[in-house]
Amino acid sequence: MRRAHIVLTLLALAGPALAQGTPPPAAAPAPAAGLAPGAPNPVVAKVDGDEIRLSDLVEAADTLPDQLRSTPPQVLLPMILDQLIAQKALVAQARRQGLDKDEEVRRRIQRAEEQELQQAMVQREVLPMVTEDAVKARYDRDIANRPPEEEVHARHILVASEAEAKQVLAEVRRPGANFADIAKRRSADPGASNGGDLGFFKKGDMVPEFANAAFALKPGEISAAPVQSPFGWHIIKVEERRTAPPPRYEEVRDQLRSAMLEEAVGQVVERAKATAQVQRFNLDGSPVGGATPPAPGSLLNGAQPPAPASPPAPARR
Repeated sequence: MRRAHIVLTLLALAGPALAQGTPPPAAAPAPAAGLAPGAPNPVVAKVDGDEIRLSDLVEAADTLPDQLRSTPPQVLLPMILDQLIAQKALVAQARRQGLDKDEEVRRRIQRAEEQELQQAMVQREVLPMVTEDAVKARYDRDIANRPPEEEVHARHILVASEAEAKQVLAEVRRPGANFADIAKRRSADPGASNGGDLGFFKKGDMVPEFANAAFALKPGEISAAPVQSPFGWHIIKVEERRTAPPPRYEEVRDQLRSAMLEEAVGQVVERAKATAQVQRFNLDGSPVGGATPPAPGSLLNGAQPPAPASPPAPARR
């Protein structure tokens, strides 16, 4: 069921009360994001005086699993309301029993609150930075005018030792030998079932040892000797070569947007850290390096440099 359908149905069900001219409560809260601005947001239930509004039902309906979205609204909406009433009743009972003052419960509530605040802060700062126009501008700047790059289409056979690689090389060089069939039998690479087919790739897509050997071959040629890389020993056969134009915007949009979101989050985090007073302590609570506490108002006094970044994962082979 689409969200608009849920909203319209809820408004229809609330219609009789609204049509009777029931005045809205004083200082009624603004409708949630699920309702259009100015749409009615009446109270649909109260539990110990705690209100449940139409917007609460819309928000709950948005979280339903797909299999429930085809349920008729006349059945679904009372179910949602019953669930919200049950949740409110449990919360009220927990408060009556003093669980809201339990130390561990309060710690969990604080963690949840901090996570929500972090998420809200990041979304408010990041989303305006990564608009469709911004992604397109990044594409135009970094990709659209990039010169065409050479690509090769290659197969390979990966084995563990040089001695085994020499045996395989001799086998694939025999008259009538089928490289793909031998790759299926002998290669330890996960792509062995595809005959060692790597498809087209650019030089920078592979580890240097493999890329240099592959790009030195002509179509139909097999490497003259086994090629060693961090993954083992390879026998390489190049099937085709081509010059590829830059990818179209639609092909890289999602990848670009993800990269820009990651960059923007990093910028937001760094700005937040730069405006915070940070002190680090040893695990026993003593100051790091015996440093004195920072003077009031000093920024990043006593902060330690970030840990070195993990080394990048090796390029695919």
